[in-house]
Amino acid sequence: MKNLIGIDKEKANALSDKLNYLLADYQLFYQNLRGLHWNIKGKEFFELHLKFEELYDDAVIKVDEIAERILTLGGEPLHTFSDYLKASVIDEEKGITNGRTGVEIIVKNFSVLIQKEREILSLAAGADDEGTVSQMSDYITETEKTLWMLNAYLR
Repeated sequence: MKNLIGIDKEKANALSDKLNYLLADYQLFYQNLRGLHWNIKGKEFFELHLKFEELYDDAVIKVDEIAERILTLGGEPLHTFSDYLKASVIDEEKGITNGRTGVEIIVKNFSVLIQKEREILSLAAGADDEGTVSQMSDYITETEKTLWMLNAYLR
């Protein structure tokens, strides 16, 4: 049986579940970025304050896109912080003021996100879900470049 957009309902449900886990991780990632943006101190304040804002602006867009993809597939996006905390692999970060530590946390968080994006990409390809494939492919491309840049910063 197929859903409204022509994808097998069971496969769409499995994709929605995986996307909800990604959504939860993006929400924790977003909140971590906000905390880093607000609390960063030191010589690198100005450059990192702006970078963290750029990253959280991007993350909040992805949160909305992921939730909308879940709805498109016929699922229901998680929408409470209690659900996000249960579903997320990314940990909450608190009280981080050191720039290098903040960038290391972001790299760690992006590593979780890209792994999940690759899993979803593979699952979506098997479901002939071009919309999710395209979305994850775009996210992976962006994340790879950002990880390269952040790792260059840490060297």
